[in-house]
Amino acid sequence: MSTETAPAADRVAAPPPPAGWEEARSRVYAVGLAAALPVVARPLVDTDGSTLAEPLTTRTDLPAFPTSSVDGWAVRGGGPWRVVGRVLAGSTPAPLTEDDTTVEIATGAMVPEGATAVLRVEESTTTDGLVSGTPRETPEWRQPGEEAYADEELLPVGTPVDPAVIGLAASCGHDTLRVRRAPRAALLVFGDELLTTGPPAAGRVRDALGPAVPAWLRRYGCQVRPSDVVGPVADTLPAHVAALRSALATADLVCTTGGTMNGPVDHLHPTLEALGADYVVNTVAVRPGFPMLLARLSGHDGRVRFVAGLPGNPQSAIVALVSLVAPLLAGLQGRSMPVLPQATLAEAVPGRGDHTHLALVRLDRAAGTASPVRHVGSAMLRGLAGADGFAVIRPGTSGEPGDRVPIVPLPLLPGERAS
Repeated sequence: MSTETAPAADRVAAPPPPAGWEEARSRVYAVGLAAALPVVARPLVDTDGSTLAEPLTTRTDLPAFPTSSVDGWAVRGGGPWRVVGRVLAGSTPAPLTEDDTTVEIATGAMVPEGATAVLRVEESTTTDGLVSGTPRETPEWRQPGEEAYADEELLPVGTPVDPAVIGLAASCGHDTLRVRRAPRAALLVFGDELLTTGPPAAGRVRDALGPAVPAWLRRYGCQVRPSDVVGPVADTLPAHVAALRSALATADLVCTTGGTMNGPVDHLHPTLEALGADYVVNTVAVRPGFPMLLARLSGHDGRVRFVAGLPGNPQSAIVALVSLVAPLLAGLQGRSMPVLPQATLAEAVPGRGDHTHLALVRLDRAAGTASPVRHVGSAMLRGLAGADGFAVIRPGTSGEPGDRVPIVPLPLLPGERAS
């Protein structure tokens, strides 16, 4: 990537006008998908939270052989049956070759060739070494291919890997999966006014984003090491340029907090210019959080890196995460564009004129409703701590009780499913 200040004629073009919220999401997803991360092979135990880079197929029929679904007797003929052996799970039984013979069989054991039925143990009697009973009409074993046939595609490319997918892959006989490499993310915290320990005092406020944003990024599938979180970075242009250049050397995505406007100590835009970045999105018509941005840089190695500029106000920064970072990371991981669920508003939610309003809500999943929470100023985090996501109130509208609206959910840990 360029690390020198470009001549005036070659500098980054004037930033575009604010993008509509839905347009911005589509735009950043597209550039993420175009820069999708490399494919790697990982052991099953290391794939939770990653994304399938090739379809998941079966190596054999599932099940691969007929297996008993109950404890009982595998019988041949009409009975009563003479016991000639026992079959446990994990062994290959000898065929039943004579009528009116049986072997005791355990759940999950391979049904011997020649068996005509499986009689449940609780529906059988044994007298003088002979087993009697009436097998049910429905077969009590699982047939080969009952769940899937060999080489059948079970899950497509782009499927997020969770514990259920890992278990399915293991049952198919896989030891590794080919997945997209997890995004590497870093965070730069800007602002001389920030404290990193203790309570706010003497005109300085506690940094809430340095501890929180890495945890949000991990929930989106990123790798973030403690050394990837830097700050507060001094409010000078050289310090910003040096910090961003260093972070971009190892990260696929660098998030920054603060400095997205054009105030006297807002150095992010000049820093991006100095590094030769181009804007994908520069400000979004959304409230709160409109001064968010996403920029792209190409390295000397040909790999594309991204910088997500999050506003300094804490709730606005999280709005930027769910608005720009989430769809970007979906693209980088080769996943589909996130589809927003919907809920019914239980209370009114005001609009924000010609801007999209992302309103913090708590969901009642049983009722399918969303209720706004209190303490939702752009600098507040109290409402966020009790919320499940953001209701999307589109430009030029307001939300009335009973309206169905999209919900932007807050991210879950890898492997978690929404209830």
